[in-house]
Amino acid sequence: MVWVVIILLLFIFQTATILIGEYKRPAKTVAWLLVLFIFPIIGFIMYYFMAKEYSQRKMVRRKGRRKMSEMKHQWMGSNGSDAVFGKGKYELFEDTRLCGLLYNIPGSPITMRNRTEVLTNADVTYEAMLQAIEVAQKHIHFEFYTIRDDEIGLKFQDALIRKAKQGVQVRVIYDGVGSYSLSKAYINKFKQAGVGIHPFLRPLIAFFDKRMNYRNHRKIIVIDGLVGFLGGINIGNEYLGADPKLGFWRDTHLKLYGDSVYYLQQTFMTDWLFVSGERLMDSTMFPEHNEPKASLAQVISSGPDAHWDAIQEMFFAGIVAAKKRVYMTTPYFIPDPSITMALKTAVISGVDVRIILPYKADSRIVQYASRSYLLELMQAGVQFYLYRKGFIHAKVMIIDHLMATVGTANVDMRSFFSNFEINAVMFDTAIIERLEDDFFMDLKESKELKLAEFEQRSRLEKGKEIIARLLSPLF
Repeated sequence: MVWVVIILLLFIFQTATILIGEYKRPAKTVAWLLVLFIFPIIGFIMYYFMAKEYSQRKMVRRKGRRKMSEMKHQWMGSNGSDAVFGKGKYELFEDTRLCGLLYNIPGSPITMRNRTEVLTNADVTYEAMLQAIEVAQKHIHFEFYTIRDDEIGLKFQDALIRKAKQGVQVRVIYDGVGSYSLSKAYINKFKQAGVGIHPFLRPLIAFFDKRMNYRNHRKIIVIDGLVGFLGGINIGNEYLGADPKLGFWRDTHLKLYGDSVYYLQQTFMTDWLFVSGERLMDSTMFPEHNEPKASLAQVISSGPDAHWDAIQEMFFAGIVAAKKRVYMTTPYFIPDPSITMALKTAVISGVDVRIILPYKADSRIVQYASRSYLLELMQAGVQFYLYRKGFIHAKVMIIDHLMATVGTANVDMRSFFSNFEINAVMFDTAIIERLEDDFFMDLKESKELKLAEFEQRSRLEKGKEIIARLLSPLF
Protein backbone atom coordinates (compact mmCIF):
# COMPACT_ATOMS: atom_id res chain seq x y z
CA MET A 1 0.00 0.00 0.00
CA VAL A 2 2.83 2.39 0.90
CA TRP A 3 4.51 1.73 -2.45
CA VAL A 4 1.27 2.49 -4.30
CA VAL A 5 1.01 5.85 -2.52
CA ILE A 6 4.66 6.65 -3.29
CA ILE A 7 4.23 5.77 -6.96
CA LEU A 8 1.03 7.81 -7.14
CA LEU A 9 2.68 10.85 -5.52
CA LEU A 10 5.67 10.49 -7.83
CA PHE A 11 3.39 10.40 -10.87
CA ILE A 12 1.45 13.45 -9.62
CA PHE A 13 4.75 15.30 -9.08
CA GLN A 14 5.94 14.46 -12.59
CA THR A 15 2.62 15.48 -14.13
CA ALA A 16 2.52 18.76 -12.19
CA THR A 17 6.09 19.57 -13.24
CA ILE A 18 5.20 19.17 -16.91
CA LEU A 19 1.95 21.14 -16.56
CA ILE A 20 3.75 24.04 -14.88
CA GLY A 21 6.75 23.94 -17.18
CA GLU A 22 4.78 23.83 -20.43
CA TYR A 23 1.65 25.83 -19.58
CA LYS A 24 2.33 28.28 -22.42
CA ARG A 25 2.23 25.51 -25.05
CA PRO A 26 -0.71 23.12 -24.52
CA ALA A 27 0.18 20.95 -27.51
CA LYS A 28 3.63 20.32 -26.07
CA THR A 29 2.08 19.59 -22.67
CA VAL A 30 -0.13 16.88 -24.16
CA ALA A 31 2.83 15.36 -25.99
CA TRP A 32 4.97 15.15 -22.86
CA LEU A 33 2.08 13.77 -20.79
CA LEU A 34 1.61 11.04 -23.39
CA VAL A 35 5.32 10.16 -23.17
CA LEU A 36 5.05 10.16 -19.37
CA PHE A 37 1.99 7.89 -19.49
CA ILE A 38 3.72 5.37 -21.77
CA PHE A 39 7.11 5.56 -20.02
CA PRO A 40 6.40 6.75 -16.44
CA ILE A 41 9.97 7.23 -15.20
CA ILE A 42 11.94 7.33 -18.44
CA GLY A 43 9.51 9.89 -19.85
CA PHE A 44 10.15 12.31 -17.01
CA ILE A 45 13.90 11.86 -17.30
CA MET A 46 13.61 12.66 -21.02
CA TYR A 47 11.57 15.74 -20.18
CA TYR A 48 14.06 16.93 -17.59
CA PHE A 49 16.99 16.73 -19.98
CA MET A 50 15.28 17.82 -23.20
CA ALA A 51 12.64 20.41 -22.35
CA LYS A 52 14.54 23.14 -20.49
CA GLU A 53 13.91 26.61 -21.90
CA TYR A 54 16.97 27.91 -23.61
CA SER A 55 18.35 30.74 -21.48
CA GLN A 56 22.13 30.84 -21.68
CA ARG A 57 22.09 31.83 -25.32
CA LYS A 58 20.00 34.94 -24.57
CA MET A 59 23.08 36.47 -23.01
CA VAL A 60 25.17 35.51 -26.03
CA ARG A 61 22.63 37.01 -28.41
CA ARG A 62 22.63 40.28 -26.48
CA LYS A 63 26.42 40.38 -26.73
CA GLY A 64 26.21 39.66 -30.43
CA ARG A 65 23.72 42.48 -30.98
CA ARG A 66 25.92 44.92 -29.06
CA LYS A 67 28.83 43.85 -31.20
CA MET A 68 26.74 44.39 -34.34
CA SER A 69 25.89 47.91 -33.18
CA GLU A 70 29.57 48.65 -32.58
CA MET A 71 30.50 47.55 -36.10
CA LYS A 72 27.63 49.02 -38.13
CA HIS A 73 29.56 52.21 -38.82
CA GLN A 74 32.12 50.13 -40.71
CA TRP A 75 29.66 49.29 -43.47
CA MET A 76 26.78 51.74 -43.41
CA GLY A 77 28.84 54.78 -44.42
CA SER A 78 27.39 58.17 -45.15
CA ASN A 79 24.48 56.70 -47.13
CA GLY A 80 23.72 53.98 -44.59
CA SER A 81 20.28 55.34 -43.82
CA ASP A 82 19.32 54.77 -47.44
CA ALA A 83 20.28 51.10 -47.21
CA VAL A 84 17.57 50.24 -44.71
CA PHE A 85 13.88 50.37 -45.52
CA GLY A 86 12.29 53.02 -43.30
CA LYS A 87 8.81 53.68 -41.97
CA GLY A 88 8.36 56.54 -44.38
CA LYS A 89 8.57 54.13 -47.31
CA TYR A 90 5.56 51.99 -46.39
CA GLU A 91 3.76 53.28 -49.46
CA LEU A 92 6.07 51.13 -51.59
CA PHE A 93 4.28 48.08 -50.19
CA GLU A 94 0.93 46.76 -51.35
CA ASP A 95 0.18 45.63 -47.80
CA THR A 96 1.26 48.14 -45.17
CA ARG A 97 0.28 45.87 -42.27
CA LEU A 98 2.60 43.13 -43.51
CA CYS A 99 5.33 45.70 -44.04
CA GLY A 100 4.76 47.02 -40.51
CA LEU A 101 5.22 43.58 -38.96
CA LEU A 102 8.33 42.78 -41.00
CA TYR A 103 9.78 46.21 -40.30
CA ASN A 104 9.45 45.71 -36.56
CA ILE A 105 11.16 42.31 -36.33
CA PRO A 106 14.13 43.02 -34.02
CA GLY A 107 17.57 42.92 -35.63
CA SER A 108 16.22 42.08 -39.10
CA PRO A 109 15.68 45.25 -41.11
CA ILE A 110 14.41 45.26 -44.66
CA THR A 111 17.44 46.28 -46.73
CA MET A 112 17.35 47.96 -50.12
CA ARG A 113 20.60 47.36 -52.01
CA ASN A 114 20.58 43.66 -52.78
CA ARG A 115 20.92 41.13 -55.54
CA THR A 116 19.64 37.55 -55.23
CA GLU A 117 20.19 34.41 -57.30
CA VAL A 118 17.94 31.36 -56.95
CA LEU A 119 19.89 28.09 -57.01
CA THR A 120 17.81 25.03 -57.85
CA ASN A 121 19.12 21.71 -56.48
CA ALA A 122 22.46 20.74 -55.00
CA ASP A 123 24.56 20.29 -58.14
CA VAL A 124 24.11 23.93 -59.12
CA THR A 125 24.36 25.11 -55.50
CA TYR A 126 27.54 23.22 -54.69
CA GLU A 127 29.19 24.51 -57.86
CA ALA A 128 28.29 28.10 -56.93
CA MET A 129 29.51 27.62 -53.35
CA LEU A 130 32.84 26.12 -54.41
CA GLN A 131 33.40 28.89 -56.95
CA ALA A 132 32.75 31.53 -54.27
CA ILE A 133 35.08 29.76 -51.83
CA GLU A 134 37.81 29.63 -54.48
CA VAL A 135 37.91 33.43 -54.88
CA ALA A 136 37.73 34.27 -51.16
CA GLN A 137 40.39 36.75 -50.08
CA LYS A 138 39.89 37.40 -46.36
CA HIS A 139 37.50 35.00 -44.64
CA ILE A 140 35.06 32.14 -45.16
CA HIS A 141 32.32 31.44 -42.64
CA PHE A 142 30.77 28.00 -43.06
CA GLU A 143 27.84 26.87 -40.87
CA PHE A 144 25.65 23.83 -41.52
CA TYR A 145 23.28 21.60 -39.62
CA THR A 146 24.67 18.51 -41.38
CA ILE A 147 28.18 18.06 -42.72
CA ARG A 148 29.15 14.55 -43.86
CA ASP A 149 32.63 13.21 -44.50
CA ASP A 150 31.55 11.61 -47.75
CA GLU A 151 32.63 12.49 -51.30
CA ILE A 152 31.08 15.98 -51.39
CA GLY A 153 32.03 16.65 -47.77
CA LEU A 154 35.66 15.86 -48.59
CA LYS A 155 35.49 18.09 -51.66
CA PHE A 156 34.39 21.04 -49.53
CA GLN A 157 36.99 20.20 -46.90
CA ASP A 158 39.77 20.23 -49.50
CA ALA A 159 38.58 23.60 -50.84
CA LEU A 160 38.39 25.16 -47.36
CA ILE A 161 41.79 23.82 -46.29
CA ARG A 162 43.35 25.06 -49.52
CA LYS A 163 42.08 28.58 -48.80
CA ALA A 164 43.24 28.37 -45.17
CA LYS A 165 46.75 27.56 -46.37
CA GLN A 166 46.58 30.66 -48.59
CA GLY A 167 46.01 32.80 -45.49
CA VAL A 168 42.21 33.09 -45.63
CA GLN A 169 40.51 32.88 -42.21
CA VAL A 170 38.21 29.83 -42.33
CA ARG A 171 35.68 29.17 -39.58
CA VAL A 172 33.31 26.18 -39.49
CA ILE A 173 30.28 25.47 -37.27
CA TYR A 174 28.36 22.19 -37.40
CA ASP A 175 25.42 21.01 -35.32
CA GLY A 176 26.29 18.27 -32.85
CA VAL A 177 23.05 16.38 -33.49
CA GLY A 178 22.71 16.95 -37.25
CA SER A 179 26.37 16.01 -37.81
CA TYR A 180 26.55 13.31 -35.14
CA SER A 181 28.25 10.87 -37.54
CA LEU A 182 31.05 13.26 -38.48
CA SER A 183 34.34 11.48 -37.82
CA LYS A 184 37.10 12.76 -35.55
CA ALA A 185 39.55 12.31 -38.40
CA TYR A 186 37.56 14.74 -40.56
CA ILE A 187 37.42 17.32 -37.76
CA ASN A 188 41.10 16.91 -36.86
CA LYS A 189 42.15 17.43 -40.47
CA PHE A 190 40.50 20.87 -40.33
CA LYS A 191 42.21 21.71 -37.04
CA GLN A 192 45.63 20.62 -38.29
CA ALA A 193 45.22 22.95 -41.28
CA GLY A 194 44.46 25.92 -39.04
CA VAL A 195 40.71 25.99 -39.69
CA GLY A 196 38.61 27.04 -36.71
CA ILE A 197 35.90 24.41 -36.23
CA HIS A 198 33.38 23.98 -33.43
CA PRO A 199 30.16 22.03 -32.84
CA PHE A 200 26.99 23.77 -31.80
CA LEU A 201 26.64 21.48 -28.77
CA ARG A 202 27.83 17.89 -29.00
CA PRO A 203 24.95 15.40 -28.52
CA LEU A 204 26.16 14.15 -25.12
CA ILE A 205 26.81 17.66 -23.80
CA ALA A 206 23.47 18.85 -25.14
CA PHE A 207 21.67 15.98 -23.42
CA PHE A 208 23.17 16.52 -19.99
CA ASP A 209 22.99 20.30 -20.35
CA LYS A 210 19.25 19.95 -21.11
CA ARG A 211 19.56 21.42 -24.60
CA MET A 212 19.17 18.30 -26.73
CA ASN A 213 15.88 19.61 -28.04
CA TYR A 214 17.44 22.76 -29.51
CA ARG A 215 19.28 22.35 -32.77
CA ASN A 216 21.15 24.78 -34.98
CA HIS A 217 19.39 24.07 -38.26
CA ARG A 218 21.00 26.96 -40.14
CA LYS A 219 22.89 26.61 -43.41
CA ILE A 220 25.08 29.66 -43.94
CA ILE A 221 28.14 30.54 -45.98
CA VAL A 222 29.59 34.07 -45.96
CA ILE A 223 32.52 34.94 -48.20
CA ASP A 224 34.49 38.10 -47.29
CA GLY A 225 31.30 39.70 -45.96
CA LEU A 226 30.17 40.32 -49.55
CA VAL A 227 28.59 37.08 -50.77
CA GLY A 228 26.26 34.83 -48.80
CA PHE A 229 24.39 31.55 -49.19
CA LEU A 230 21.40 30.17 -47.30
CA GLY A 231 18.61 27.70 -47.96
CA GLY A 232 17.69 24.06 -47.52
CA ILE A 233 20.86 22.31 -48.68
CA ASN A 234 23.35 20.73 -46.26
CA ILE A 235 26.68 19.13 -47.16
CA GLY A 236 26.22 15.47 -48.09
CA ASN A 237 25.98 13.07 -51.02
CA GLU A 238 22.26 12.49 -50.46
CA TYR A 239 21.59 16.05 -51.66
CA LEU A 240 23.02 14.97 -55.02
CA GLY A 241 20.58 12.06 -55.16
CA ALA A 242 22.92 9.40 -53.77
CA ASP A 243 20.47 8.05 -51.19
CA PRO A 244 19.07 4.83 -52.73
CA LYS A 245 15.88 5.12 -50.65
CA LEU A 246 15.01 8.70 -51.52
CA GLY A 247 16.60 9.01 -54.95
CA PHE A 248 16.49 12.43 -56.65
CA TRP A 249 16.70 15.25 -54.09
CA ARG A 250 14.83 18.45 -54.92
CA ASP A 251 15.95 21.55 -53.02
CA THR A 252 16.26 25.34 -53.20
CA HIS A 253 19.07 27.63 -52.06
CA LEU A 254 19.90 31.33 -52.46
CA LYS A 255 23.03 33.29 -53.27
CA LEU A 256 22.92 36.81 -51.83
CA TYR A 257 24.87 39.97 -52.54
CA GLY A 258 24.62 43.36 -50.87
CA ASP A 259 23.23 44.61 -47.59
CA SER A 260 21.41 41.38 -46.74
CA VAL A 261 24.77 39.58 -46.45
CA TYR A 262 25.60 41.72 -43.41
CA TYR A 263 22.77 40.06 -41.50
CA LEU A 264 23.94 36.59 -42.49
CA GLN A 265 27.30 37.71 -41.16
CA GLN A 266 25.74 38.99 -37.95
CA THR A 267 24.07 35.64 -37.37
CA PHE A 268 27.28 33.72 -37.95
CA MET A 269 29.26 36.02 -35.68
CA THR A 270 26.75 35.54 -32.87
CA ASP A 271 26.85 31.76 -33.33
CA TRP A 272 30.65 31.84 -33.42
CA LEU A 273 30.77 33.80 -30.17
CA PHE A 274 28.59 31.13 -28.58
CA VAL A 275 30.51 28.08 -29.78
CA SER A 276 34.06 29.46 -29.47
CA GLY A 277 33.89 32.39 -27.04
CA GLU A 278 35.74 34.48 -29.64
CA ARG A 279 34.60 37.97 -30.59
CA LEU A 280 35.28 38.65 -34.25
CA MET A 281 36.69 42.18 -34.14
CA ASP A 282 38.19 42.31 -37.64
CA SER A 283 37.00 45.35 -39.62
CA THR A 284 36.72 43.17 -42.74
CA MET A 285 33.58 41.50 -41.39
CA PHE A 286 31.35 44.26 -42.84
CA PRO A 287 33.13 45.70 -45.89
CA GLU A 288 31.53 48.31 -48.11
CA HIS A 289 30.01 46.92 -51.28
CA ASN A 290 29.16 48.40 -54.65
CA GLU A 291 25.87 46.63 -55.22
CA PRO A 292 23.75 49.23 -57.04
CA LYS A 293 20.60 47.19 -57.58
CA ALA A 294 17.68 48.54 -55.56
CA SER A 295 16.08 45.24 -54.57
CA LEU A 296 14.38 44.84 -51.18
CA ALA A 297 15.40 41.82 -49.10
CA GLN A 298 15.29 40.81 -45.46
CA VAL A 299 17.22 38.14 -43.54
CA ILE A 300 15.33 36.83 -40.50
CA SER A 301 16.91 34.59 -37.90
CA SER A 302 14.96 32.95 -35.11
CA GLY A 303 15.52 30.59 -32.23
CA PRO A 304 14.39 29.67 -28.73
CA ASP A 305 16.60 32.40 -27.31
CA ALA A 306 14.61 35.22 -28.93
CA HIS A 307 11.60 37.07 -27.55
CA TRP A 308 9.85 36.83 -30.94
CA ASP A 309 9.10 33.69 -32.94
CA ALA A 310 10.09 35.81 -35.92
CA ILE A 311 9.95 33.27 -38.75
CA GLN A 312 6.62 31.84 -37.57
CA GLU A 313 5.18 35.36 -37.38
CA MET A 314 6.52 36.16 -40.87
CA PHE A 315 4.78 33.03 -42.26
CA PHE A 316 1.54 33.91 -40.48
CA ALA A 317 1.57 37.55 -41.60
CA GLY A 318 2.33 36.56 -45.19
CA ILE A 319 -0.54 34.07 -45.37
CA VAL A 320 -2.96 36.55 -43.81
CA ALA A 321 -1.87 39.25 -46.31
CA ALA A 322 -2.46 37.02 -49.36
CA LYS A 323 -5.20 38.14 -51.71
CA LYS A 324 -4.75 35.74 -54.63
CA ARG A 325 -2.39 32.88 -53.84
CA VAL A 326 -0.27 31.08 -51.29
CA TYR A 327 2.15 28.57 -52.80
CA MET A 328 4.18 26.56 -50.31
CA THR A 329 6.76 23.77 -50.52
CA THR A 330 7.96 22.06 -47.35
CA PRO A 331 9.34 18.60 -46.52
CA TYR A 332 7.77 18.60 -43.05
CA PHE A 333 4.30 20.00 -42.38
CA ILE A 334 3.32 20.18 -38.71
CA PRO A 335 1.70 23.61 -38.44
CA ASP A 336 0.83 25.26 -35.16
CA PRO A 337 -2.82 26.37 -34.64
CA SER A 338 -2.21 29.92 -35.89
CA ILE A 339 -0.74 28.78 -39.23
CA THR A 340 -3.54 26.23 -39.62
CA MET A 341 -6.18 28.90 -39.04
CA ALA A 342 -4.44 31.35 -41.37
CA LEU A 343 -4.39 28.77 -44.19
CA LYS A 344 -8.05 27.86 -43.64
CA THR A 345 -9.12 31.50 -43.52
CA ALA A 346 -7.15 32.30 -46.68
CA VAL A 347 -8.62 29.49 -48.75
CA ILE A 348 -12.18 30.09 -47.51
CA SER A 349 -11.72 33.74 -48.54
CA GLY A 350 -10.98 32.67 -52.11
CA VAL A 351 -7.17 32.55 -52.03
CA ASP A 352 -5.57 29.81 -54.13
CA VAL A 353 -3.64 27.76 -51.54
CA ARG A 354 -1.43 24.95 -52.83
CA ILE A 355 1.13 23.03 -50.80
CA ILE A 356 3.69 20.52 -52.11
CA LEU A 357 4.81 17.79 -49.70
CA PRO A 358 7.03 14.73 -50.24
CA TYR A 359 5.51 11.44 -51.36
CA LYS A 360 8.65 9.67 -50.18
CA ALA A 361 9.56 10.37 -46.58
CA ASP A 362 12.89 10.36 -44.78
CA SER A 363 10.96 9.98 -41.51
CA ARG A 364 7.81 7.87 -41.39
CA ILE A 365 6.64 9.19 -38.01
CA VAL A 366 6.97 12.80 -39.19
CA GLN A 367 5.06 11.90 -42.36
CA TYR A 368 2.22 10.40 -40.31
CA ALA A 369 2.17 13.51 -38.13
CA SER A 370 2.03 15.73 -41.22
CA ARG A 371 -0.87 13.82 -42.73
CA SER A 372 -2.88 14.17 -39.52
CA TYR A 373 -3.16 17.90 -40.30
CA LEU A 374 -4.31 17.51 -43.89
CA LEU A 375 -7.97 16.51 -43.57
CA GLU A 376 -9.35 19.69 -42.00
CA LEU A 377 -7.35 21.84 -44.41
CA MET A 378 -8.45 19.82 -47.44
CA GLN A 379 -12.05 20.08 -46.29
CA ALA A 380 -11.61 23.86 -46.23
CA GLY A 381 -10.23 23.82 -49.79
CA VAL A 382 -6.43 23.70 -49.44
CA GLN A 383 -4.86 21.67 -52.25
CA PHE A 384 -2.04 19.29 -51.33
CA TYR A 385 0.32 17.72 -53.86
CA LEU A 386 2.71 14.82 -53.23
CA TYR A 387 6.05 15.11 -55.04
CA ARG A 388 6.76 11.86 -56.89
CA LYS A 389 10.10 12.37 -58.64
CA GLY A 390 12.13 11.81 -55.46
CA PHE A 391 12.34 13.61 -52.14
CA ILE A 392 11.47 17.30 -52.00
CA HIS A 393 13.33 19.23 -49.30
CA ALA A 394 12.84 22.82 -50.55
CA LYS A 395 11.46 25.32 -48.05
CA VAL A 396 9.65 28.00 -50.04
CA MET A 397 6.55 30.16 -49.63
CA ILE A 398 5.19 32.57 -52.26
CA ILE A 399 2.55 35.19 -51.43
CA ASP A 400 0.90 36.80 -54.50
CA HIS A 401 3.56 38.90 -56.26
CA LEU A 402 4.16 40.57 -52.91
CA MET A 403 6.83 38.42 -51.26
CA ALA A 404 8.57 35.07 -51.20
CA THR A 405 10.69 33.38 -48.57
CA VAL A 406 13.39 30.73 -48.84
CA GLY A 407 15.45 29.43 -45.97
CA THR A 408 16.09 26.67 -43.49
CA ALA A 409 12.74 26.67 -41.67
CA ASN A 410 10.15 23.99 -42.35
CA VAL A 411 6.46 24.60 -41.75
CA ASP A 412 6.54 22.78 -38.45
CA MET A 413 6.60 23.57 -34.76
CA ARG A 414 10.21 22.49 -34.33
CA SER A 415 11.42 25.04 -36.87
CA PHE A 416 9.13 27.76 -35.54
CA PHE A 417 9.78 27.34 -31.81
CA SER A 418 12.76 25.07 -31.06
CA ASN A 419 15.40 25.27 -33.79
CA PHE A 420 17.81 28.05 -34.65
CA GLU A 421 16.76 28.93 -38.21
CA ILE A 422 17.38 31.59 -40.83
CA ASN A 423 15.22 32.68 -43.79
CA ALA A 424 15.48 35.32 -46.48
CA VAL A 425 12.41 37.27 -47.58
CA MET A 426 12.46 38.73 -51.08
CA PHE A 427 10.16 41.37 -52.55
CA ASP A 428 11.65 41.52 -56.07
CA THR A 429 9.08 40.49 -58.70
CA ALA A 430 11.71 38.74 -60.84
CA ILE A 431 12.79 36.53 -57.92
CA ILE A 432 9.18 35.75 -57.00
CA GLU A 433 8.42 34.77 -60.59
CA ARG A 434 11.52 32.55 -60.74
CA LEU A 435 10.44 30.73 -57.59
CA GLU A 436 6.94 30.44 -59.01
CA ASP A 437 8.35 28.82 -62.17
CA ASP A 438 10.14 26.25 -60.02
CA PHE A 439 6.94 25.66 -58.06
CA PHE A 440 4.96 24.85 -61.20
CA MET A 441 7.75 22.58 -62.47
CA ASP A 442 7.48 20.71 -59.17
CA LEU A 443 3.69 20.51 -59.56
CA LYS A 444 4.24 18.63 -62.84
CA GLU A 445 6.20 16.02 -60.88
CA SER A 446 3.50 15.79 -58.20
CA LYS A 447 0.10 14.20 -57.83
CA GLU A 448 -2.75 15.97 -56.10
CA LEU A 449 -4.04 14.27 -52.98
CA LYS A 450 -7.80 14.09 -53.44
CA LEU A 451 -10.10 14.47 -50.43
CA ALA A 452 -12.28 11.47 -51.31
CA GLU A 453 -9.21 9.26 -51.69
CA PHE A 454 -7.63 10.51 -48.49
CA GLU A 455 -10.79 9.82 -46.47
CA GLN A 456 -10.60 6.14 -47.49
CA ARG A 457 -7.36 5.43 -45.63
CA SER A 458 -7.52 2.55 -43.14
CA ARG A 459 -8.19 2.76 -39.42
CA LEU A 460 -4.63 1.62 -38.81
CA GLU A 461 -3.30 4.56 -40.81
CA LYS A 462 -5.57 6.96 -38.94
CA GLY A 463 -4.42 5.49 -35.63
CA LYS A 464 -0.79 6.02 -36.55
CA GLU A 465 -1.58 9.61 -37.51
CA ILE A 466 -3.29 10.27 -34.16
CA ILE A 467 -0.33 9.01 -32.14
CA ALA A 468 2.18 10.83 -34.34
CA ARG A 469 0.19 14.06 -34.04
CA LEU A 470 0.08 13.87 -30.25
CA LEU A 471 3.87 13.51 -30.24
CA SER A 472 4.49 16.00 -33.06
CA PRO A 473 5.38 19.02 -30.86
CA LEU A 474 8.47 17.04 -29.76
CA PHE A 475 9.77 16.15 -33.23
